[in-house]
Amino acid sequence: MYYIGIDLGGTNIKAGVVNENYEILSKCSCKTALPRPAEQIAEDMAKTALEAVQKAGITLEDIVSVGVGTPGTVNAKSGVIEYSNNLGFKDVPIVELLKKALGKPVYVENDANAAAYGEFLAGAAKGANNAVCITLGTGVGGGIIIDGRIYSGSNFAGAEIGHTVIEVDGPVCTCGRKGCFEVYSSATGLVRMTREAIEANPNTIMQKMVKEDGKVSAKTAFKAMREGDKTAKEVVDKYIKYLAAGITNTINIFQPDILCIGGGVCNEGDPLLLPLKELVKKEVYTKNSAKNTEIVIAKLGNDAGIIGAAFLGLSNN
Repeated sequence: MYYIGIDLGGTNIKAGVVNENYEILSKCSCKTALPRPAEQIAEDMAKTALEAVQKAGITLEDIVSVGVGTPGTVNAKSGVIEYSNNLGFKDVPIVELLKKALGKPVYVENDANAAAYGEFLAGAAKGANNAVCITLGTGVGGGIIIDGRIYSGSNFAGAEIGHTVIEVDGPVCTCGRKGCFEVYSSATGLVRMTREAIEANPNTIMQKMVKEDGKVSAKTAFKAMREGDKTAKEVVDKYIKYLAAGITNTINIFQPDILCIGGGVCNEGDPLLLPLKELVKKEVYTKNSAKNTEIVIAKLGNDAGIIGAAFLGLSNN
């Protein structure tokens, strides 16, 4: 059996054919080319999906169902993208549009939820019953799996872990609140803290790196720390402290079997993960329990969204 997973992003539309063993057989993509009408984007989603089917050497008749992961608030029951500021969508009946184009059962879910489901099925959270996946990117994305099913809340906007406050009256977040987890623990937040440290201490190794690279990145502080820069270590320690606070909060609420973190920052590996685990271990409410949440790095990367989307029919049944 074969399934189609579509990852609809603000820059690219990616589609893949996935087999019943969660293996991607083929992938195709095209530009989202925003802004433009949702109907045109749906046409390109269907076209890209069909190209992936052809590339896999099968036919549309071999496809069981199609799943879509998209930014925004998604009503999985009605198949409507209720609102997505990234796409400029409001009340878009994406399931209806794709059913008409492809003639297959279609399911839709928030992209972070779809990626979390992918990690649950075939990645770092495989084998868990309850899992939380947090992505550290431009923002902080969240996906929650409870008893093997995606949890999205009564209004389909659940798992907004990034918009929980960890410092009252902290810096303003894009959501309008102050001191959100996302402000401190996203890659964007790390860049901001790095830039502030360089401005306060212009003689650091980080300053030299920025001149060479032409910009401050989420890698700057970690890279300089490895070269012995004390100011860089202070930035990294501060970043990990905030990240640990948000993750501890999440564990205290959901008590998942596994909490996996993904995003480019996680490429730092042990210099990020080991001190993070130590801080969480000290702060988590269940520190004296025989079984605690395992914190791991996500495995599937950009493929998580395609794999998770492809099997949304399982989570909906």
